[in-house]
Amino acid sequence: MRNPGLQLDAAHVRALSASSSDFGRDLLAGLAQRPRSISPKYFYDAAGSRLFDAICELPEYYPTRTELAILSERAGEIAQQIGPHAEIVEFGAGSLRKVRLLLDALASPRRFVPIDISGEHLEDAASRLRADYPGLAVQPLVADYTRPFSLPPQLAGEASGPRVGFFPGSTLGNFDPDEALAFLQGAARVLRGGGLLIGVDLVKSPAMLHAAYNDARGITARFNLNLLARANAELGADFDLAGFEHAAFYNAPLQRIEMHLVSRAAQTVNLLGERLHFTEGETIHTENSHKFTVEGLRTLAARAGFGIGPVWTDKDRLFSVHWLPAAQ
Repeated sequence: MRNPGLQLDAAHVRALSASSSDFGRDLLAGLAQRPRSISPKYFYDAAGSRLFDAICELPEYYPTRTELAILSERAGEIAQQIGPHAEIVEFGAGSLRKVRLLLDALASPRRFVPIDISGEHLEDAASRLRADYPGLAVQPLVADYTRPFSLPPQLAGEASGPRVGFFPGSTLGNFDPDEALAFLQGAARVLRGGGLLIGVDLVKSPAMLHAAYNDARGITARFNLNLLARANAELGADFDLAGFEHAAFYNAPLQRIEMHLVSRAAQTVNLLGERLHFTEGETIHTENSHKFTVEGLRTLAARAGFGIGPVWTDKDRLFSVHWLPAAQ
């Protein structure tokens, strides 16, 4: 169903691409649909990336500290699976905190290519990493890893080792099942027969999940609302941030957290020359965070062409880190 006041056909979408950013084009297209939605990749401008880093430090948000503990405790075993002289490609690199545990354990890693959509945040993190790992070739790539991209050319004289993907943080859970499969298939092609180290959140108590996405300090709410602030700053929109509120809940049948922005009242927003009408209680669906079982992730990986390797979890089985080797 589409808004009768916003007739957005394919020609209109193509025309927008010539005059506005991908963000503007995708936001307008997403808000033309019913239910309204937008990809969570657009959370991560510089402000959004900083807010997400703050979320990772919250007491309610267990995924980051749990995954860090697994990587720290099992780094030696993981390094044995990867082998020496590896080239590491991190999808959705963020602050580059977790990869340090991996780099410290690996034998003579040759190159690190962090990929992220937020260029400012990525370059800051890459500069700090270069300073701390002077013998490592660090080549950040500003790109949307859900779309086709080319890795930077290797530096002159750089030997080629196994190419290994790193995809922590359960970011795979932001995709719907078909998108998750497509991502893994694309990663297998980029890694040209190498393996993938991936962290995914596990199915657990709905109460624990609810707390993780509705923190007492309201940082997650600010992160969600920053999407509208970004639209105002970059696209000249006039979203009233006080007119929307954060909502997150666990959809048990679909095994996913859903995040929404809820309109507090009937209101009209101007975006790229269009007037968007929101009714009271209408939502913008901003993110899914699917939760996995170990066997479910392994089944998905096998469908994408990976082999099945070791899996490491914490003692409470809140989170899992999987080594997916190239299929034999």
